[in-house]
Amino acid sequence: MAADRTLPWDWFPGKIPANVTVADSAYVETSFSFLLYRSERTSGVTIGRGASTYLGTMFDVGPNGRVSLGDYALVHGARIICDADVTIDDYALISWNVVVMDSYRVPLDPDARRDEVRRLAHRQPRRLEGGAPAQPVCVGRGAWIGFDSCVLPGVTVGAGAIVGARSVVTVDVEPFTIVAGNPARPIRRLTDEEMAHGR
Repeated sequence: MAADRTLPWDWFPGKIPANVTVADSAYVETSFSFLLYRSERTSGVTIGRGASTYLGTMFDVGPNGRVSLGDYALVHGARIICDADVTIDDYALISWNVVVMDSYRVPLDPDARRDEVRRLAHRQPRRLEGGAPAQPVCVGRGAWIGFDSCVLPGVTVGAGAIVGARSVVTVDVEPFTIVAGNPARPIRRLTDEEMAHGR
């Protein structure tokens, strides 16, 4: 990253926000990943040593949001919706088109949701600000989230767990467990040999 916080290889003419910390050995493919970023926290995003974010990754982080990518974490084209805290631990793998969200951004009550959508039509920029509560999300060390999956608010995906492609994770996933489906359900626990390789 250049001194002016641009990326020399970037196709997008943007900059990495000042309150984003990127380790020297980390890789951010494009500043476009921060187009929806508006965190006002001292450290809104932290990207650890050797971590990578590739094309299509979007940090949709609200004013009070904070995202942490651990060392050697890899995020490839995921959308991270964060209004409180999203933690993606060391060596975690997040596949393309995954959504990790700590907030629904709209009220669950249908009447309140309709009111919010009506107000949206008169805002500039057009942004949902319904004040829905946020619940922290954590993807544990070495976990792997398969493509097109969704991890919902309040969920912890345990260390070494695997979430099958196109799954919707509504509850916590035990460490070293494979889950899949909508809603995601346990398939099996990893064997001792599989866990030994994942540590």
